[in-house]
Amino acid sequence: MKLEEQPNGDLPEEVTAADDATTHPRLRVHREFGSIYLPDKRDVLVYVPPGYDEEAERTYPVLYMHDGQNLFDGRTSFVPGRTWQVREHADAAIEADEIEPLVIVGIYNTGDKRLAEYTQDKNRQMGGGEADCYGLMITRELMPWIASQYRVRQERTSTGLGGSSLGGLVTLFLGLRHPDCFGKLAVLSPSVWWNHKSIVGYVNEHAPQLWERPRIWLDVGDREGHKTCRDVELLARRLKANGWRPGETLHFEKVHGGTHDEASWATRVRPMMRFLFPAG
Repeated sequence: MKLEEQPNGDLPEEVTAADDATTHPRLRVHREFGSIYLPDKRDVLVYVPPGYDEEAERTYPVLYMHDGQNLFDGRTSFVPGRTWQVREHADAAIEADEIEPLVIVGIYNTGDKRLAEYTQDKNRQMGGGEADCYGLMITRELMPWIASQYRVRQERTSTGLGGSSLGGLVTLFLGLRHPDCFGKLAVLSPSVWWNHKSIVGYVNEHAPQLWERPRIWLDVGDREGHKTCRDVELLARRLKANGWRPGETLHFEKVHGGTHDEASWATRVRPMMRFLFPAG
């Protein structure tokens, strides 16, 4: 899909990092990306790696991440001043030749609609259940648009999806829902508890249909609570039982001292990228 073919006819406004007073000139802000599948527009923040502008013929793998306002800029993050420090960790890992240079796309959430968009089925008390539409926005609209604007590879083996908490939940759901699009999944502190742990049943139902399993980073902090740890450990066991191989297609880690917040997830960014996007 080319830029002028975006279904809703609304073109996001590009704002350079310098113009928008963001933290770094290799962060490109695109305002108000619209969709025919969801009513709310959202900002998109794109990180390009060192050398991107100088190596005009080079193409890059790409990682799409939820909760984009929490990844790069402390002024937009849920906890002011606390981010995942994704740009800093990516730069350091690239410069150390630990990972392949990549493009990272931060998809902002829409506040009150976050829970609905990040959950795959409806809960009687809490609502939710719009993850299918959110996934169509990403796969049918945002991903083709990013490919029209940035030099990203489009094959599944070069494309990742990631997030934490409900963002980790929707990452796993969409990774199994769209296995032709995503070959790498970063599932940090996922909200396995949602709707009586329905994601576990979804794994059991859909994993046998996969012709190739996406590579998954799965983690939980050992200070996130006993129930949370137990739920994520259950998910790890079900992934292994359904064909994911530890150390190859699955990395599961119980992070010592890990908590359920941006500061803790920031410490996991670099090892996550090393597993999913290792240097060739």
